[in-house]
Amino acid sequence: MNRRELLKTSLATGAVLAAAPARVFAQAAPDPRTRRLLDIARREVSRAASQLWRTDLVGIADFGLHSSQPRFHFVNMEAGTADSVLVSHGSGSDPEHDGWLNGFSNLHDSWATSRGAYITWEWYEGRYGTSVRLGGLDESNSNAFPRAIVMHAASYSTPDHVARWGRLGRSNGCFAFGPEVFPKALTRLMGGRLIFADRLGIADDGEIVTPPPQNAVDFQAIADANNARQDGI
Repeated sequence: MNRRELLKTSLATGAVLAAAPARVFAQAAPDPRTRRLLDIARREVSRAASQLWRTDLVGIADFGLHSSQPRFHFVNMEAGTADSVLVSHGSGSDPEHDGWLNGFSNLHDSWATSRGAYITWEWYEGRYGTSVRLGGLDESNSNAFPRAIVMHAASYSTPDHVARWGRLGRSNGCFAFGPEVFPKALTRLMGGRLIFADRLGIADDGEIVTPPPQNAVDFQAIADANNARQDGI
C-alpha cells in the first residue's frame, strides 16, 4: 500500500469512528421505570437461569398497582425496553372486588394469585381458548400447575371493562389478558420464558407507590367454600 492509499484508508476509518458516537448517543437511555423493571428481570433470570429455556424476554406482573392500570410488563432484555398492558388478578386475592390485590396464596381452590417466578410451557386449547401452561418455580407458587394457573384471554381484562367498571374483572388466579393483547403475550412469552409476579408498586415515573391498606384474607375459608361449591354441597 502506497502513501496515498494509506492516507485514504486512515481518513475513511476516522470518519467511521467519528460517526459511531453519534449513533450510540442517539439511543435514549431507559427511563426510571424501565431501569427498575430491567433490574428485576435480570435478578429473577439469574435466580432461575438453570430452569429457563429462553431469557430474551421476561414478563413482570406488578400487583402493587390497581387493576385499571397497565401493570404487566413485557421486558426485552436485549433491547433494554419495556411495554405494558392490563392483566387481571385472582378473585381470592381481591374479595371486595375493588381492583386492589389484598394478598397472595398458593392454596388449591383459593382462586388467588400467587407470588413468585413462573416458567411458561406449551400452549393448549382450554375453557378460554388458546392458553399457556405455567410452572411455579418458587415455594410460594409451587402449586401453579396442579391449580391450572395459566395465561389466557378474557373479555373482563380489556380497556372497555375498565371504562365501564373502573377496574378489571377477576380470574381464578390466572394471568388473564384482553383478547386483543393475548396474542402478544403468547408469542412473546411462551416456550420456557420467565414470568415474575409480586406486589412491586412501580409507578410510571419509576417511583414506588404504596397501595391503600387492604383487609387480610382467610384463604383457607375461601378455598373451603369454593371446594364445597364445586362438590355441590
